[in-house]
Amino acid sequence: MQAIPRRVCRPPGWRSPHATARSLKSRAAALRVRPRTFTPISISTLPSLGSPTSPPTIISPASIRAMSSNASRALNLANINPHVKAAKYAVRGEIPIKAEEYRSALALGHGKDLPFDTVIAANIGNPQQLDQKPITFFRQVASLLENPALLEHEDVLLNQLGYQSDVLARARRLLREVQSVGAYSLSMGAPGIRASVAKFIERRDGYPADPSTIYLSTGASSGVNTLLHVICATPETGVLIPIPQYPLYTATLAVLNARCVPYYLDEAKAWGTNLDSIRDALTKARADGTDVRAIAVINPGNPTGGTLTAAEVQDVLRFAAEEKLVVIADEVYQTNVFVGEFTSFKKSLSELQAANPGIYDTVELASLHSISKGMVGECGHRGGYFELVGFDPEVVAQIYKFVSIQLCPPVVGQCIVECMVNPPREGEPSYPLYKQEYDSIFEGLHKRALALYEAFKRMEGVHCQEPQGSMYLYPTITLPSRAHEAAAAENHTPDEFYCLRLLDATGICVVPGSGFGQKEGTLHFRTTFLAPGTDWVERMVSFHEGFMAEWK
Repeated sequence: MQAIPRRVCRPPGWRSPHATARSLKSRAAALRVRPRTFTPISISTLPSLGSPTSPPTIISPASIRAMSSNASRALNLANINPHVKAAKYAVRGEIPIKAEEYRSALALGHGKDLPFDTVIAANIGNPQQLDQKPITFFRQVASLLENPALLEHEDVLLNQLGYQSDVLARARRLLREVQSVGAYSLSMGAPGIRASVAKFIERRDGYPADPSTIYLSTGASSGVNTLLHVICATPETGVLIPIPQYPLYTATLAVLNARCVPYYLDEAKAWGTNLDSIRDALTKARADGTDVRAIAVINPGNPTGGTLTAAEVQDVLRFAAEEKLVVIADEVYQTNVFVGEFTSFKKSLSELQAANPGIYDTVELASLHSISKGMVGECGHRGGYFELVGFDPEVVAQIYKFVSIQLCPPVVGQCIVECMVNPPREGEPSYPLYKQEYDSIFEGLHKRALALYEAFKRMEGVHCQEPQGSMYLYPTITLPSRAHEAAAAENHTPDEFYCLRLLDATGICVVPGSGFGQKEGTLHFRTTFLAPGTDWVERMVSFHEGFMAEWK
């Protein structure tokens, strides 16, 4: 049998420090940045991908030799699941991996030659990584859940550590519900927490919600994964996906060997839905033999930041009823709305059902929410929920079986979901601080979004919609033809080429529009506006001016 070539196992997009050094010198010269001597980083001292404060993982030469031999292994790149290989997830792809290399180098003191001293991770909606402060009430409750013995020292908590009485009361109530955050809960999540979610939905929408139709989840992503696993029965199964879209959807469909049916959002209408575009996409897909079963809608939008009007939401629901499509409503940014107001799909469906008895009763709607976004920003605690409306009970039983295979969502995450949907209310001891922190985070996000938007208006060839919601801006960029040619020579798309050079010159990591999908002939990139301050925005403006001057 022919021996398999020896190779070192590296993540996709990995580049050696020596190659990075050569690239930095050449790009620094091209950008008129004075190059400095680069000290190559030894592989044996590179830290694992994680916190800059975590100790480095030492990889010995013997370990590298062991990793490089595939001859005695059962798995290699040629024989693993091809659908996993086909999946793409640009939010954590080549450019973010390179940004992490830079961050690690700076953390170890090996990046003195870099033309920047900080890496700005504007590629992902990870608020607390970028200094968004946790809500005090949530974290105080969580601390007591993790260490219930603290509740035996109520006087110290109240009089010395700044805890309020409602924090202690909430922690005790949640402990009665879950017994211990170290224990499994029901696979759907703790019943009392699901009841709190149902009450939240009722307050938000003005229509009843049933706790038995609510599933707590490991963030919204696991809910999407569950739904798509149940929906996608054959390789011919298709799901209508908005373009641009969050790549969780296309990546999951690729892993399931199912079909993405793209429908384009209307950039000229603030990235709203276009029913004609959706209908055309469905008609074409069905003509091509695709069994289209569902439509996904992200509202407010990721990556676009657009917020749908109530009329647009109802149009999608009417269309789904006509065509017998499941509606997957990704609503994790529902509190991140700067222009207009958020309208939930559940509320709109309830209104349609009330006004048209019998017509919309069998519309299947799955609505998702999460603690990762908004003013909560607890991404690492992995909490969320989805609500099922109108599903066949036998299908619901299969969904329950699927989530049971995963045992249960993280119990601390479930408890933070309860805090999100049932926060301190006016008149309660924790309310003044909660309100102050919540409003401060919201106003800070809006201020930074507007600052970035104003900066884009100063940049040649850049056009951006006014910030409406979520955590992102998604500007259109028009690049010189020479930049297109140089990108092709490097086997990159032009937007990738631009984003790579932005990272190399400034340390700012954004995601090219090609990672989310875009109309042919257009270029975009997605950036968050989570990073504190505005100095990094000026870095981007200066880079863009130099880039356009160089490639004209």
